[in-house]
Amino acid sequence: MTEKILVIGAGITGVCIAESLRRAGRSVTLIDRVPPGDTAQTSYGNAGLLAREGVGPILDTGIMLQLPKLLLDPNSPVKLRWSYLLRLIPWALPALRNGFKDRAHHIVTAMNELIYDTVEQHSAIANGTDAAQYIQKGELTLLYRKKSDFTASKFINDAKKAVGIEWEERDLAMLKERDAALGDAYTFGAAYPDHGWLTDPAAYVAALARHFTNSGGTFLNREVVDIGTDRITCTNGEEITGDTIILATGAWSKKLAKTFGHNVPLQGERGYHILLKNPSQVPDLPYLITDNKFGLTPMLGGLRCAGTTEFAPLDAEPSNSPIKLLEKSVKQVYPDLTWESTETWMGHRPTTVDSLPMLGRTKSAPNVIYAFGGQHLGLTMGPKVAQIIRDIVMDKPTNIDLSPYAVDRFG
Repeated sequence: MTEKILVIGAGITGVCIAESLRRAGRSVTLIDRVPPGDTAQTSYGNAGLLAREGVGPILDTGIMLQLPKLLLDPNSPVKLRWSYLLRLIPWALPALRNGFKDRAHHIVTAMNELIYDTVEQHSAIANGTDAAQYIQKGELTLLYRKKSDFTASKFINDAKKAVGIEWEERDLAMLKERDAALGDAYTFGAAYPDHGWLTDPAAYVAALARHFTNSGGTFLNREVVDIGTDRITCTNGEEITGDTIILATGAWSKKLAKTFGHNVPLQGERGYHILLKNPSQVPDLPYLITDNKFGLTPMLGGLRCAGTTEFAPLDAEPSNSPIKLLEKSVKQVYPDLTWESTETWMGHRPTTVDSLPMLGRTKSAPNVIYAFGGQHLGLTMGPKVAQIIRDIVMDKPTNIDLSPYAVDRFG
């Protein structure tokens, strides 16, 4: 009898896993409460970057020194609903510890394994599908107020060099030679070659999913409320059985993982974006704005500004202040920028305390496999995570040490 595989979660991770397994000849059913590419998915609203340089932990030593100011400044890109503080502390304290150098080296090495070839991995999974049209290749430039802000991040810069990440330094004149519309607020840039971005992340995920279903895969529009060793239960009471169940529900995975004895230290970081439609200036390559912590990406629908971090309950209403901050911040990059209208969005990034995803079989139910926790880099690592999960399902050896992502590493 053919093995039946259920993949719960149809964001970038789940879609890539489902398609990778389908290509390996497996019978796969992809399940989500919304269709792939829907606005309710985190995959809809990211900066679209294939961020090969993003190997550092969420909280490195540089960010930790700034943290008090970041939390107290009303114009900070990091926001906390103070009523949520007591619930955040069990995640925040170990996350801070993992930012120190002795632990961060381990995180950098493990993260690099998942993202060093991200552009090639996306090109491979999208090849021959409608999704390929949304991949663009080119450099990513990190913008700093001044060069000393860049050199202050010595640890993470040295860590990047250690794993083979290279960049070119650019002063203000060099930046403006390439992009004359830039203002004078950011006087230094670090340009990373061999990067890429998606011109429409939602359309990209939807196109991969269409290819999956058109090629024999199955998608079910259901909301999963319970998971067992060989079945899932949906909101309508329907039970669906499977020989292998893969949990790829991002920030919502923590609740389902408790079924198998895992109290995963996972935080749903709230991120925001604004899409500026018909803008007067559009860069030909993306930027990361380091002090205000957002990406500026040219997309088919306009210019997307995506970033900020807010700590609040999963079900809390969106805040207005991150949107206002993004609108203010983009004008610091392009002082003369105008646009016709704005689309706003908020979603949840699934971040573990060590910034690494949960990948592998559960000990209490070996036919249940975890594939979540991609934090700010879920899009970047999606196809590589899919390769790893495919090999786990097929009991094939991998050339990657999987212990840093072990699902029982937190007990």
